[in-house]
Amino acid sequence: MSSFNQLTSILNQNKLEGPNYVEWRRNLDIVLIAEGYKFIITEECPEKPENATDDQVKAYDKWVKADKMARCYILASTANVLQHQHLSMGSAYDMLESLKEMFGEQNRVAKQTTMKSLLNTKMAEGSSVRDHVLKMMSLLNEREVLGAVIDKKYQVEMVLQTLPYSFQQFRLNYNMNKMDLSLAKLLNDLQATESIVKQQAPIVALNVEKASVSKSKGSKKKNKAQKVLAPGGATGVKNPK
Repeated sequence: MSSFNQLTSILNQNKLEGPNYVEWRRNLDIVLIAEGYKFIITEECPEKPENATDDQVKAYDKWVKADKMARCYILASTANVLQHQHLSMGSAYDMLESLKEMFGEQNRVAKQTTMKSLLNTKMAEGSSVRDHVLKMMSLLNEREVLGAVIDKKYQVEMVLQTLPYSFQQFRLNYNMNKMDLSLAKLLNDLQATESIVKQQAPIVALNVEKASVSKSKGSKKKNKAQKVLAPGGATGVKNPK
């Protein structure tokens, strides 16, 4: 089975009918990324001047081929009535903009739901930082699918704000050093930090236990001294009346 047929089967399981626009667009993004065609959505078609260089010709041909394949994926994964409406459109970008306008209200509700999930998601102390960051990345990607534009640096800051106290030092280092991280690099760095935190946890627990034992011994000595130096005198014997 060819790569085209394998990926098309993913979209065929969730063909665009209307109400399922969010799920369909998410699957389409997965396919376009896997095939290396998603750039045609964000980049304009490069001009092909008469005296074009080899590099300019390659860039132009690459964009045209990617756009053609993206259009095929879109048409192959939509209902018949939507296919007829968009068949004559000049580019994949125009098709996607048209579909977004058609199901805009659904987009608005989905955006609100996703934003609410982003704001309410917090990582519990001791849970997997990998699972948490992947969940945040999925929610952020869904916002982008729905048309929201979120600066990459702000995406990283949003993730950092959801981390528990054990990652406080990491946040301080990030702010003080003005680190420039992608979400993928952030995930790797947080997993490394998590390993260090877990290694330090038994040491901290041992120190706390030692401090507790020391405090307990100190309390016993104090109690003993109080018994010796009782109100009756240095020996604790009451003065005769």
